[in-house]
Amino acid sequence: MPPDSEFASIPAMALESGTRFRGQVAIIDGDTTVTFEGVSEEMLAVAKGLTALGVDPGDRVALWAPNCARWVTAALGIQAAGGRLVPVNTRFKGGEAAHILRQTDASTLLCVNGFLETNLLESVRDADPDLRALTRVVTVDGPPHEGSVTWEEMLSGGDELPDGVILDQVGRLGPEDPSDVIFTSGTTGHPKGVMLRHGASLRTYRLCNDAWRAGPCDRVLIVMPFFHCFGYKFGWMLSLMVGATAVPVAVFDPDETLRTVARLGITHVSGSPTFFWSLLEAQKRVRADLSTLRVACVSAAYVPVELIVRMRDELGLEYAMTGYGLTEAHATVSITYPDDPPETIANTSGRPLPGLELRLVDDEGVDVPLGERGEILIRGFNLADGYYGDPDATAAVFDADGWLHTGDIAYMNADGYFKVCDRKKDMFIVGGFNVAPAEIEGILTAWDEVALAAVVAVPDPHYGEVGCAFVVPARGHDLTPGDVIAYAEKAMANYKVPRRVEIVDSLPMNSTGKVLRGQLRGRLGVE
Repeated sequence: MPPDSEFASIPAMALESGTRFRGQVAIIDGDTTVTFEGVSEEMLAVAKGLTALGVDPGDRVALWAPNCARWVTAALGIQAAGGRLVPVNTRFKGGEAAHILRQTDASTLLCVNGFLETNLLESVRDADPDLRALTRVVTVDGPPHEGSVTWEEMLSGGDELPDGVILDQVGRLGPEDPSDVIFTSGTTGHPKGVMLRHGASLRTYRLCNDAWRAGPCDRVLIVMPFFHCFGYKFGWMLSLMVGATAVPVAVFDPDETLRTVARLGITHVSGSPTFFWSLLEAQKRVRADLSTLRVACVSAAYVPVELIVRMRDELGLEYAMTGYGLTEAHATVSITYPDDPPETIANTSGRPLPGLELRLVDDEGVDVPLGERGEILIRGFNLADGYYGDPDATAAVFDADGWLHTGDIAYMNADGYFKVCDRKKDMFIVGGFNVAPAEIEGILTAWDEVALAAVVAVPDPHYGEVGCAFVVPARGHDLTPGDVIAYAEKAMANYKVPRRVEIVDSLPMNSTGKVLRGQLRGRLGVE
């Protein structure tokens, strides 16, 4: 077992927490409360049900549901059965979700019905009626999907299977075994499945807790979605590991969130700058008692100092923390610590976690002097195993010497704190969600009314950044910005939809046909 890793696997951790924190509440989900032993018991029941359905060790099992207690026990059950969890973004349209199911050859889908008034499974089947590997569907909640089994039927189907079968399977899992395939957008715009491991997940977030400092009797509000490592691993998994109560939120409402903090005595909360700006504005209306709130984590490349100061003063925090990460490094590379002043928290991305090496290099791979900008390279225990089913993409960013080439640009100070200041990959972040311009461009140009499209990021006071699309209409078509936005709203997740559209006759390109994004930014007055 690698050093600093207390458990062999995530399910083994859940079993141990069921014993260590017996009688304590692990999850509060609306009117539903689940104890720590209840989590471990339902994990075993889910694993038995999935095994009885035919899920084998190594199978990829997709989970498409909002933040809720069943997401937790479903995910743990998938892993306890030996499967690889494949979370699916609840904001995805059918075609986007179908790509993930097809890419991973997912054998089984656990899916809600009716979230945000959408039949998720129906949208997938409409987009791709012939998913080659998908043979089983379980309706986690809501009216049963056609051809699926209900959650209750799935659980009862495993009643005859002894617990020992699953306990033996959990015992065979080790720290280096795969736990998840979590999709993230890449430079090509095609989402790629990052292969994460049990031991690295647990070790990474145990180290994060040196700053987060959650433990028994703490209550952690989780608004960030579980399909994202921030909501999943930093959220409920870490809470389960240290004995804190996880409070999932399916749909964010700032006023209700503040009332929840007051009603349940929330101690820890995390989110994007957009999330915290919204809470600050809502507190002017709600005036909730936030006396229990101690710690917040802000996830973004850019965090205004004013936001950190106002969070401390108006939300009553003891401290806030920030950090930097990417899914290819189990989503966390660096963090700030409680003794760091607001200026450090806002103006840096923290220090690398113990056990990680970090370099900043120029285009030739040579280390840059202190204070100068360079691409972030990372090496250490928490690098992913690459991209599922995509060795070429893996080789492009994970080099032979073990370094992950992140494509992010940063500079470092003499204290070892570094600041991410640019994205070599042209990706940008909208309200906490990574967005790849090429993916949006591909969706737009798939529409027969669009000939060419290019997307760049522009600053936004609420979301941090949003997309601006430059669109060349197809011959014979007369498009307006409203037409393009309306199409995008139907074709992609809402955070990917460009907030601004410029209709143009052509795009600036170099001699090799590459779009000159710098010129497009210049037209908008953006550096």
